[in-house]
Amino acid sequence: MNGLTQGPSEICQIQLLPQGTSLSVSRGAALQDLLFAHGVEFPCGGRGRCKGCRVKVIGGDLPITEEDRQKLVDPELAEGWRLACRARVPGDLKLELAQWEETILSDDSVFQFSPKEGLGIAIDLGTTTIVAQLLDLLTGRVLGVRTALNSQAKHGADIMSRIEFATTSQALPTLHQLTHEQIGNLIDELLAESRRSEQTDAGVPGELKSIVLVGNTVMHHLFCGIDLEPLSHYPFEPVRPGLQIFSASTLGWSSAGEAQVRFLPCLGGFVGSDILAGLLACQIHKSDSLTALIDLGTNGEIVLGNRHRMLCISTAAGPAFEGARISMGMRAASGAISEVHVEAGQFQCHVLGKVPPRGICGSGLVDAVAAALDLGLLKSSGRLVQGDSLSLSPPVSLNQWDIRELQLAKGAIAAGVEILLNKWGEDKGALKQVYLAGAFGNYINYASARRIGLLDFAPQMVKPAGNTALLGAKMALFELEEHGGAYPEVLAKTQHVSLKEDPLFQDAFMDHMSFPEK
Repeated sequence: MNGLTQGPSEICQIQLLPQGTSLSVSRGAALQDLLFAHGVEFPCGGRGRCKGCRVKVIGGDLPITEEDRQKLVDPELAEGWRLACRARVPGDLKLELAQWEETILSDDSVFQFSPKEGLGIAIDLGTTTIVAQLLDLLTGRVLGVRTALNSQAKHGADIMSRIEFATTSQALPTLHQLTHEQIGNLIDELLAESRRSEQTDAGVPGELKSIVLVGNTVMHHLFCGIDLEPLSHYPFEPVRPGLQIFSASTLGWSSAGEAQVRFLPCLGGFVGSDILAGLLACQIHKSDSLTALIDLGTNGEIVLGNRHRMLCISTAAGPAFEGARISMGMRAASGAISEVHVEAGQFQCHVLGKVPPRGICGSGLVDAVAAALDLGLLKSSGRLVQGDSLSLSPPVSLNQWDIRELQLAKGAIAAGVEILLNKWGEDKGALKQVYLAGAFGNYINYASARRIGLLDFAPQMVKPAGNTALLGAKMALFELEEHGGAYPEVLAKTQHVSLKEDPLFQDAFMDHMSFPEK
């Protein structure tokens, strides 16, 4: 014996349930970094302000922090619940997690294009998710698809949390680098898949020529390294640069060679290039009739127009539709109540993933409130008739604040539509088509949306348009790089409307807060 006492192992074993995943990590590692890679959400960006990231300690010991005591009640603490964002690994642990399985909306639309040589990659850089597609530019065929949860999300689920982290913590370079590295990895995977295909299919070209990215204003600024400070305070007017062009090599994407990288420009305010791409995809700039595009993501963007002109706005509406700021809200993933209907005077809930319910996503929230209105459990004012909660499928329930959050979100969208119609000089009867972009628009029940006053249009007018951002990005791959393609025409026809400067918005917003009578 040499007289030395061996201390506890610096390598700890973490078991994640119900997945059954076992991990080896260093003692003292941040639990947030570990769990984010396995799908755990951190809605407030890991600041200990919510309890959306809580985990249950089944084995081992995870000390209670001051933030745990502030956000969790004594029975929860006694059962082993902790805030994952505030903890570090003290030793071996067995943790119970919700099994998040994200369904990310891709695109397989057929569109017209002018063939060109080589490969292209279209990327939809979303706040929550990223999707990239590799295309053969000669045939238009999709050769590969890669999707991922945006790695920035561990610093905040919504764009305002992301802005706060970037500006108050001087962390813009951190988010900037995270995005470049993650997208670079997706590109590596796509090109590796392409090279494997080349070995068995001589018709697949091998040189990457062009990469097009689209995203909301915040994602655009984070990727391009543009100052976010103007977006953090009133009047919330961002820098509005034009088309951003890079070479793949300057971004550190060595596998992409010298491919040209274009991030399409934003339309104004919080209306980003994802909406510009959506207009290209839906061809609203070529429409003879009055048409609307509505994107209900982490923010709410609305465009109204035709081939002569277009008006666009952004509203602070989206987080509720994606489950954020809802007490038991979550993404549309395993364990989420995604649909609610009334049967024999009772709520009947559909849960994704054939697992017990753990929360509710945006489409389920809209259904649940519509059903509660029909059952007489909720007044048109938004007040619950009895008690302070609405039990859906135990343990999932909605409280009065959840209802209020939905009222705020749907009121902003409905008011935004009204303001644009007023500025156009028409009423909603003049609208001939309403496109709903994104995953929420793809899965929402239109009858429920109309019942709560969110989308007060005839069902035959409303069309789910899927991932219009990705489709528009793919279309831009085939345009002339030096001129940016069709987007200058769209930019020239589009006027950004600032709701904060419209004296009628607050009145319209208050009018649309209430739910319609049956």
